[in-house]
This record gives sequence, C-alpha cells and structure tokens, in this order.
Amino acid sequence: MKAFQYATAHSPDSARQLVADNGAYLAGGNDLLGLLKEYLVTADPLVNIKSLPGLNKIEDGRKAWTIGALVTIAQIENHADIKKTFPGLHEAASEIASLQIRNVATVGGNLAQHSRCWYFRQRDVKCLKKHGDLCYARSSENRYHSLFTGNDCISPVVSSLATTFAALDASAIVLRDGKELRWSMAELYAEAWKNPYAHNSLQPGDLIVRVEIPTARSRSAYMQISDKHAFDWALVSCAAAAEIADGKMKSPRVALGSISPVPHQSEAANSFLDGKVLDDATATQAADMILKDAKPLEHNAYKMPMAQALIRRTLLKLKGDA
Repeated sequence: MKAFQYATAHSPDSARQLVADNGAYLAGGNDLLGLLKEYLVTADPLVNIKSLPGLNKIEDGRKAWTIGALVTIAQIENHADIKKTFPGLHEAASEIASLQIRNVATVGGNLAQHSRCWYFRQRDVKCLKKHGDLCYARSSENRYHSLFTGNDCISPVVSSLATTFAALDASAIVLRDGKELRWSMAELYAEAWKNPYAHNSLQPGDLIVRVEIPTARSRSAYMQISDKHAFDWALVSCAAAAEIADGKMKSPRVALGSISPVPHQSEAANSFLDGKVLDDATATQAADMILKDAKPLEHNAYKMPMAQALIRRTLLKLKGDA
C-alpha cells in the first residue's frame, strides 16, 4: 500500500473539496482497503465520510423511502419496517458477506464496489479493465462472468443491493460538483457496459448520498445461488417486485445480478407480466424472455438453468408459492 494523507469531512462540500480528483471516500472500507493493499488503485488523500450528517438515516415516507449512503447493511437487515415494506431488500441485505462485514459495510460502498473478476483482482495481470489489451476472461476461465457479453469487459455487477433496488425502481442520488443527480440503477452502471475501464458511472469526486425507493410495489423478493451458503458472492441473483391486486401483478419488475455489468432487466418481460396472474407457466415464460439474448461462455453456461429457476422461484415468492 502506498502512503496517503487522511482527512475527515464534516459536510458533502468539504468532502468533495478534500477528495479532489485523486482521492477516495472512505466509509466501511471493505473493498477500498483491499484494493489499496493490492496496489490495484491509488488514492491520496483518503477522506473519511462517516461523519457526514444525515447520511446514516433511514426515513420512511408515504410515497418513497430514503436510505442514506452511510446506512450499514446490518441496519437494513435489522430494520423491522424495511422487512415488512421491502422484504426483498431485507433478504438481499441478509445474504451479503458475514455479520461482521454487514455491521460496517455501507449502502454506498456496496453500490460502488469494484469488479470481482479474478483477472482484475490479480495485481500482476494487466487485463482490459486495467488498461491492458485483452479481456482474458473471454477466452480463459470465465466461470463467474457475464451471460450478456455484447460489450468489451464481461465482468458482472455483483452488488446484491443494486439488483434489488433495480426491481424496486429505486434511484441513486449522486452529488457531482455541488449538484444532485438522480440515476436509476441502470444509469448508475451504464458506463461499465460502454467503457471497459469503468466499474460504474461514477466519476472522480462523485458521491452517492442516498437511495430513494418508491412504495408503489408492496411485494418484493430476492433470491441468490452461491458456491457457499454464507459469506460468498452470488453466482446468479434475482429480485422481483410488484403490486398485486385481485391476484394480478401491477407494474412488475424483475432484475438479475451477476450476469451482466448492469443489473439485467427485460422491458418485454416486465410488460408481459403486467396484469398477469402469477403461476408457474407465466413465470417460466417470463424467464425465457429475460434470458433470450444471453450468450453463455465456455465455463459459465451453468448459470442459464440457475437463472431460469431463480426467476421462476422469485416471482412465485411474490405470492408465497415458492
């Protein structure tokens, strides 16, 4: 790890001034400190943002809830009203890492974490994401990589919260040069699809300050499959959300994680599900639509049946049939 200066910010404006173009924000530090130790990123100074006012609060509202970027994963997991109002978000939070990590990991950090691709994480390999010439995963070991591969870098987004927020139509509020930008989850990661060097759409100095979740969908669910039962990233994850009236879905959303650089959704599938009664046949047809354009690689075709099963089970979970 290279030497760096350290400062504590007490307002978003001072945090932005301190971090400038070469620094990094430090909250839980679970991802950042590992990247620094492995010389995968450099940052000077590190700006402690844990004292920023108001960003560690969960606020409920009739039309939308607000979750500050410094809210810990454990806070979400243990919040009784979140479990009741957004059960899928509670389920996603409870699947993240270990309890010790959930106690310090933050919402902002979970959304902004860097690629878990082992070629990127190996400091002696200069892959495409590190401004090399090749995405080695395309022709080498790609067991954990994307199913949707129409872009240059095939490292998928691994944030469990991003997958669930996408299904809930949540927005990330990002502070850039003193102005607040409102991004969907697709927009938060869009740059990672277009630019192989990017992990998300954040630019140097950008700060996620909160996430806003509309209350329009009273039913939500999240499921994932991992190599290990606990303390592991998802091989495939799925979140679904909808309002259900008279047994029919209204404004349904399904999102998949760990299979694309962006939380994957299909507008055609969402439209197909709208107004439908949930049953196994409907859920299976939606899964086929969502995965229609997937292009498995040599070592990750096993994700296809996993994703199909997760979509079906997560959708049926909305009405308690899983």
